[in-house]
Amino acid sequence: MYFVAQFLRCCASPFYGRSVRLLSVSAVNSKLINESHSINIFDRNTKTLQRQRAAVADDANLYDYLKDEIGFRLADRVFDIKRKFKLAADIGCNRGYVSKHISPSSVEELIVCDVSQENLDVVTVMEGIKLRKQILDEEHIDFDSNSLDLVVSCLSLHWVNDLPRAFHKILESLKEDGVFMASVFGGDTLYELRSSLQLAELERKGGLSPHISPFTEVRDIGSLLSNAGFSMLTIDTDEIVVNYPSIFELMSDLKGMAESNAALNRSLHLQRDVQFASAAIYQQLYGKTDPESGTTSIPATFQIINMLGWKPHPKQPQPIQRGSGEVSLKDLHKLDEIVKEVKTIKDKD
Repeated sequence: MYFVAQFLRCCASPFYGRSVRLLSVSAVNSKLINESHSINIFDRNTKTLQRQRAAVADDANLYDYLKDEIGFRLADRVFDIKRKFKLAADIGCNRGYVSKHISPSSVEELIVCDVSQENLDVVTVMEGIKLRKQILDEEHIDFDSNSLDLVVSCLSLHWVNDLPRAFHKILESLKEDGVFMASVFGGDTLYELRSSLQLAELERKGGLSPHISPFTEVRDIGSLLSNAGFSMLTIDTDEIVVNYPSIFELMSDLKGMAESNAALNRSLHLQRDVQFASAAIYQQLYGKTDPESGTTSIPATFQIINMLGWKPHPKQPQPIQRGSGEVSLKDLHKLDEIVKEVKTIKDKD
């Protein structure tokens, strides 16, 4: 119960609240909207090395389970748009988590882009789709203006330092009425691991250091897309909970997914005593026990932010003019009477 009591005391402390909010890039994104220069949050060289190391690993396919599921869901959203896109691009394709699920009835030609040639070498698509492969860093998106009908990205844009610029470049590359769809990890991702590491360091070191990279918040995505110039926005979230035997298997899988911390201010070393303390705290706060087998496990929550935006086009649906409404919102409680009255007037006419 010591760890639980410590957790409750920390939650009540204003210092703990600030440490958790440190992992949100809300303030940074707001500043980026109003400033012309970029603030570097992530070490892109480190992230590139992590991806290349994960790509050449002999057991790389063992860590595809999460990204493959999210890629399938994103491809399914593409299929929901009843249109065949002539030219599409998958930015930060990794091992082709989206591209292999895209139907040829949705896309005619697909450009897959990644910083790692090893990842591009293993990307496949369904028969009937023309495939082009291109080395491209999502930090520096460069396509011809008005050249693409669709842009998708699965779990790569949350590592971009300058999201406003990235969204602007994507919009610029799309044709009118083109579509942008992406999935990124959200702010509630790995909150169990985050709190366990923080409590362990508070106990063993008397202070905190960030071990989990910042994530974008849901409320930021809408403003960033809107400021970039996208219209008809749709933003929603999913939560995927994966159970692991212990914190050590979780951190090992994060490394295999190339999702290890790449923030510039990250702590480079997690001492052994802190690791074991965080494992015990994680198990005590969030651990589960199977009543039949008696085995224990810990849950890890991954929050997925799904976004969709359209490049403006004159034929797109437009909001009605402000003040043109005929019914006040305060009268919604008697909507049935209003509709009945309108019908009666029309019948008399």
